[in-house]
Amino acid sequence: MAKRPTVLVTRKLPEAVEARLERDYEARLNPDDSELDAEALLRAAEGVDAIMPCHSERFPAGVIERLPESVKIIANFSVGTDHVDLAAARARGIVVTNTPEVLNDATAEVTMLLMLGAARRASEGERLVRAGGWRSWSPAFMVGTQVTGKTVGIVGMGRVGKVVAERCRGFAMQIHYHNKVRLPAEVEQGAVYHPRLDDMLPHCDFITMHCPNTPETQGMINEDSIAKMKDGVIFVNAARGSIVDEDALMAALRSGKVKAAGLDVYRNEPFIDERWSKIETVFLLPHIGSATAETRDAMGFRALDNLDAYFAGREPGDRVA
Repeated sequence: MAKRPTVLVTRKLPEAVEARLERDYEARLNPDDSELDAEALLRAAEGVDAIMPCHSERFPAGVIERLPESVKIIANFSVGTDHVDLAAARARGIVVTNTPEVLNDATAEVTMLLMLGAARRASEGERLVRAGGWRSWSPAFMVGTQVTGKTVGIVGMGRVGKVVAERCRGFAMQIHYHNKVRLPAEVEQGAVYHPRLDDMLPHCDFITMHCPNTPETQGMINEDSIAKMKDGVIFVNAARGSIVDEDALMAALRSGKVKAAGLDVYRNEPFIDERWSKIETVFLLPHIGSATAETRDAMGFRALDNLDAYFAGREPGDRVA
């Protein structure tokens, strides 16, 4: 019998995913879910044929260059690939895959949670109740912003952005979007396309981010772009923290230019800027966009499908490098 490929799994994965791994591969699991820094990752990769990491493990060029010769494929348990230097992987001849599509609904749900939580002051109210500070009610108490019927601007109308648009239509929202290319009319369903982000911003009561982290998108929400937004806009980010200048957004929240924000992603997460916790008008989540049991299973199975294809001599369906 041919030797089964050895797969290094960098984090604790769902039970069903690990069971399939152990059935089909020589799996090096991480039952303690301990974080691997670069040196620990390189040591653990000795003698393995494949690595199955999450976005929490980073593969810059320096790490890629030092990976053992045995490593042939990095099958990410994530849709984002900004934690992997794809050019360096190509130069080494290492295949890289991701897990698109399976987390669209879960991330869109969290986007709506962020939008509603920010608009309706959910975190303020939750803290008030937990602290035992709710003592009265009046018509002026905890007044927020109604979501229904407002105009939303979607930055990045890809897989997740399209699902977010569908959910927003359920709230009778008017859809505007900025994207690299315009979508076909049957996909737009009446949404208003803006080739330039700056042209869309003044029209929107809500702005929600759904673009990848690329050199072009890093810091695209900054002092200049915020100045072009409508006064009192509500800002939502469930994409990547690197696309936002956090100093500029904090300043806009303090001044009231941005009325409220809902964030699931941050720069340097999970070690986020402690100033976020001091701003009452921001609704904070710990990067849980894909955190449903159904989605995490589907992500794992998608990553394994890519591994199965590669080791069977076929092209992985989700190859990005």
